[in-house]
Amino acid sequence: MRMGGESLKRFVDELDSVVFGVGFSVSLVAILVFFLNPDASADRMSQINEYLWTEFMWVYIGTMFLMVTFSLWLMFGRWGNIKLGKPNEEPEFGLLSFFSMMFSAGIAAGIVFWGPAEALAHYETVPPLIGAEAGTPGAAVGAIQYTLFHWGISYWVPYLIVALPIAYYAFRKDAPMRVSTLIAPFVGIDNLDGFWAKTIDVLAVFATIGGIATTLGFVGRQFLTGLQYTAGVSLGDAGTVVVITGLTVAFTVSVTLGVKKGIARVSLFNMAVFAGLAVVTFLLGPTNYIMNTGLQAVGSYFGEFLSMSLYTNATGTGEWVGNWTVFYWAWVFSWAWVFSWAPFGGLFVARISKGRTIRQVVATALIGATASTIPWFLTMGGSAIFFERNNIAPMLQMVDQYGVSVSGFPLFGALPFGGVLSAVFMLLVVTFFVTSADSSTLALGMLTTGGKEHPSTVNRLIWSGLMGGLASLLIVGGGIDALRSSAIITGFPFALISIVAIAGMAWEFQSVSPLLSSDQDQSPSVAQSDDAAPVASSTTDDD
Repeated sequence: MRMGGESLKRFVDELDSVVFGVGFSVSLVAILVFFLNPDASADRMSQINEYLWTEFMWVYIGTMFLMVTFSLWLMFGRWGNIKLGKPNEEPEFGLLSFFSMMFSAGIAAGIVFWGPAEALAHYETVPPLIGAEAGTPGAAVGAIQYTLFHWGISYWVPYLIVALPIAYYAFRKDAPMRVSTLIAPFVGIDNLDGFWAKTIDVLAVFATIGGIATTLGFVGRQFLTGLQYTAGVSLGDAGTVVVITGLTVAFTVSVTLGVKKGIARVSLFNMAVFAGLAVVTFLLGPTNYIMNTGLQAVGSYFGEFLSMSLYTNATGTGEWVGNWTVFYWAWVFSWAWVFSWAPFGGLFVARISKGRTIRQVVATALIGATASTIPWFLTMGGSAIFFERNNIAPMLQMVDQYGVSVSGFPLFGALPFGGVLSAVFMLLVVTFFVTSADSSTLALGMLTTGGKEHPSTVNRLIWSGLMGGLASLLIVGGGIDALRSSAIITGFPFALISIVAIAGMAWEFQSVSPLLSSDQDQSPSVAQSDDAAPVASSTTDDD
């Protein structure tokens, strides 16, 4: 009883009442509106989104390209030597655990959801830059090429732009671990409780709540679709609530165990299953077709990267770019989330980057994560197109009948041991979601406690329960699509905030750069100028 009282007291004492209260209240009101008026809300949000990509497509496209360019500069330039921590501090997590957590939290269940589906979509409706007829070999190559573009290097850079300045200021200058730390170069660390800082954190809370609740809803739908397709089991509203509850319990257990005991271990398991399923599918599937089509697609991806990055279809309607690339950068349809998920995905990456150099963090994302996604999309996208082209599995017909969420099941059903592979695929959907939801819930805890690295267990439990309840409310009553669209809109201000973050990093790192020595930031002058303020110790009992 006493232990429970102490836990509750810690929760109350560390809570940032403004960010928690305003952020949750605004999110709750929005969700209730979407629940009561799902169709009207979705239509209104869609109109706003269409206006944004029609009038401000250049903001999304241009900002993403700026972030890619800056990230490459950080990886290859002198600033890459700057350490996110004290000069002699070792990384908190080993490279494998660090990579697994970054990859699993950042890419989420979208990689399994869209693995077979996106290439199929581009094969049927060819991107205008490709210039091939639908259903042709050229369309197949272009379809995989654009899938790699949407999930490759560009996908990861918004996380880096958010994570690096937060980690730098938190681990070197004792700044709070929260999104508003991005503006520290301009307002000072001592002024991060002002209006603009609170506004940024409230926006981040809203984006996080929307992202987790929406993702829970879509994972629930995909899980139910898999049951219906593979086993003929159709569950009603009660079954939906049970599925959502089970998913909530899974990520709650992970997040309450902490980063080292929970999130890191689940991420490692997740990556093992992910790699195993990719290898088995590659060997059992149309291996020659995957290699022939895939290699050409990889070459086109890197060869035409600049063109794709800046392509707006200015001579046409721009509708395809708005419906795909801009939506990817803002939310990536219903799954992956870049600008919109960057605030809390970046915050989590910052949390696990202690002791690493900027170059190590950037290379892990741009090289490591991209190298892991390419084989997956070559295998899944190539197999899906091959089965459709050769009438082995009715891929497009099943997508039309069941929706995009079904795409993986007819693919695995056409392979040997299809039942086993489908079950592993469903497991992977769940584990990817858990690793995203637990890291996002931890980010919510950090956001609403003024930047605590280890928010209380009560805080994590409350946020997990709230997310599960809101997701059940939305998926049963409607409103998931409207909430998704509203979260897309939050990507616009964070695109602008990303530019501020780049300017702040350039300003700060330029002042540090002359102090860097050949032994990678180990000189006494650096320690005195950048690490004079000791890094605050924090309770680590949860980890």
